[in-house]
Amino acid sequence: MQQILTLNAFDPHGASDLRGTLRTLVEQRKQLMGASSVLFYDTPLEITAAHGALMYDAEGREYLDCYNNVPSVGHCHPYVTAAIARQMGQLNIHTRYLHQGMHEYGERLLKTFPDGLSNLTLTCTGSESNDFALRLAKHFTGNSGVIVCGAAYHGNTAAVTEVSPASSKTGVSAAWVRVVQAPDSYRIPPAMLGPRLAEEVEIAARDLKRHGFGVSAFLVDSIFSSDGVYAHPEGFLIDAVAATRRHGGLFIADEVQCGFGRTGSHLWGFQRHGVVPDIVTMGKPMGNGYPMGGVVTRPEILSSLCENVGYFNTFGGTPVAAAAGMAVLDVLKQEGLMDNAAGVGEYLRSGLRGLMARFPALGDVRGAGLYNAVEVVADPISKVPAPKLAKAIINDLRQRRVLIGAAGPQGNVLKLRPPLCFTREHVDVLLRAVTDTLEGLAA
Repeated sequence: MQQILTLNAFDPHGASDLRGTLRTLVEQRKQLMGASSVLFYDTPLEITAAHGALMYDAEGREYLDCYNNVPSVGHCHPYVTAAIARQMGQLNIHTRYLHQGMHEYGERLLKTFPDGLSNLTLTCTGSESNDFALRLAKHFTGNSGVIVCGAAYHGNTAAVTEVSPASSKTGVSAAWVRVVQAPDSYRIPPAMLGPRLAEEVEIAARDLKRHGFGVSAFLVDSIFSSDGVYAHPEGFLIDAVAATRRHGGLFIADEVQCGFGRTGSHLWGFQRHGVVPDIVTMGKPMGNGYPMGGVVTRPEILSSLCENVGYFNTFGGTPVAAAAGMAVLDVLKQEGLMDNAAGVGEYLRSGLRGLMARFPALGDVRGAGLYNAVEVVADPISKVPAPKLAKAIINDLRQRRVLIGAAGPQGNVLKLRPPLCFTREHVDVLLRAVTDTLEGLAA
């Protein structure tokens, strides 16, 4: 399995092949950041500006961003930017002081969740959110075992890295973690996805109990982003969640990737499956680039931890964070971005499927809203992953100024996750570039 940081990554050994300012910048970054420096693409990009779904490099060249979901409502959205600047110019302090803005944001956000999920804890990142969620589950259940999917990524704190198989080249090593396979809708019949996942969760839960860990949580990214993006059929999570709860565990829905309307049909990814989580985690798109994260849960779950440990986050829930979060919710509603994600996403998938007969390497097109994937294979019969071809496609598209990413345990899945302001015109640009790329690679 490929480590998530190696997917679509620049090989630092190739720095000598670069020229001019780009080579200088890469060498400077390597000197400053050492082994932790990670860049995209065979030829890295120096980005100096962006707006909407477009980004610009140091030479002023325009790129279509089909990858970044941090600025979910669009790069440098003027409404969000103004809200942040206005509040920063007035007050920014931590949550041990009262501030009405944070209360207003919290109340508005909680109204979007099912009844019972009525407490919000604000953090700065999705990693912090998932870390806190694991602590909540452990305290509430009295168990320590966690079940995750095979190529999952849930963040980079010490605890969360141990439940992120995609973070390790050797897989998860923590004794208290069990891995189940993602619901591979490309290779498994739809009717079997739910029962198979539930069976694997059942087996994992029994094994955790047998080794004395018990089950604290089943932690799932609601659209299985790093596993390769699996969105259908809706409802395949129901039986697995039920199996988790039979063994005393909680269901944690990681909405860092697919929350805030990205799937088009619902604000939250878990809603597509007809399940109500015990804990929901949020991050990335929450502040459209301003560092925000959050955890929503039931009061009794939160109390079980806070009675013994407590929780405080210096930068989580500041007035500026609340202003950013409120502005994002405003833009989602005012600009109809969830409906846009549904319509444009369907247009995108239709266009990509139209290319499959012409280019057999495009084995599967899947997704929901504006979170989509194309699985690249050696041929559509064997369905053998073709990671080298996927990498070639990604880097050729980068040369054509269209930016996409990679996913899946083999890195053979093209990940398309643009800002929610993506339009049909943007889709047309993407489809033309994909066509030109595949024609060029086949020549």
